[in-house]
Amino acid sequence: MHRRTFLQGTVGAAALAMAGPAAAEDDWKPTRPINLIVPWAAGGSTDQITRVTAAELEKILGQTIVIVNQPGASGSIGTRSAWTAEKDGYTWTAGAAQDLGTYQTLGSLDAGIKDWHLFLNVANISVLGVNVDRPWKTAKELIDDMKARPGEISVATAGVTSAGHAAMDRVINATGIKYKEVAYDGGNPAVLSTVSGETDLTSQLAVEQADMIRGKRIRPLATVGDKPLELEGYGTIPPLSDTLPDLKAPLNYFGIFIPNGVPDNVVKTLEKIWAEKIPSNEALKKYAASRGAVFDPLYGEEAQKAVFPAIQLNAWSIFNKGMAKVSPDTVGIPKP
Repeated sequence: MHRRTFLQGTVGAAALAMAGPAAAEDDWKPTRPINLIVPWAAGGSTDQITRVTAAELEKILGQTIVIVNQPGASGSIGTRSAWTAEKDGYTWTAGAAQDLGTYQTLGSLDAGIKDWHLFLNVANISVLGVNVDRPWKTAKELIDDMKARPGEISVATAGVTSAGHAAMDRVINATGIKYKEVAYDGGNPAVLSTVSGETDLTSQLAVEQADMIRGKRIRPLATVGDKPLELEGYGTIPPLSDTLPDLKAPLNYFGIFIPNGVPDNVVKTLEKIWAEKIPSNEALKKYAASRGAVFDPLYGEEAQKAVFPAIQLNAWSIFNKGMAKVSPDTVGIPKP
């Protein structure tokens, strides 16, 4: 597994009420397969939910959706492929909106969150999950040990803009700890590294850890948030806010993203599907319940508002650590 190593110093939101979009004069009827780029490795959080969503969309659109895994550079390589593709509506991408909204700050893609049409499906929650042979039984024990041994405890993530990295930034902001980050090309290989003992713990998403938690191959200590998580087949994972009352961790929304500039009827058709079909979709509801995610389908301006708090925290955290090439406030991201 490719990796790079370096030192690094809410659940349960109700679905927002959405008024259905005005019906397009002519619904889009794709005449050839749609390419949907997953900019992360197979098996991770983006890959999982995107494949479920694509299968449901195929039934509605009557056309094949081809999943293309193109990982690299914290998801920016595959995202750039979708951004630079012909704007004909046949190339989409997917992932976490907080990643999409910080690529411009990193200097890896000259496009901000408002340059995309967002079709959100779930919000995901990060979990501090440790190798079962490590000694920590509670989040407090882990945090205390990290304070006692700065930079020694290894944490597996999927890179600098990933959910796992952002989760650890939240922990750093609340504690000032330092840790050794080991970055992989996706959440799934990051989780597997903790299972194998290559890393001490992972801060990746519950959906990526769920099977390993149920199989008692990872011990979950806490959600990186202020609400407990009920994981089907396991039980309750307590919130990290029980240990760190000042922790701030906005919801991490995932979805399908289509660049601005595609034909209007493509966007209107997807908006109509998100208004009328997706909220009642049983496959997506089942996925969320079984994997420890929040089913919260949003689109349009409501989606933009929902994702912005996580983008703000992520972008400014990256900037404050000297990892950004562009100041967030110059690209429409004021300090939170």
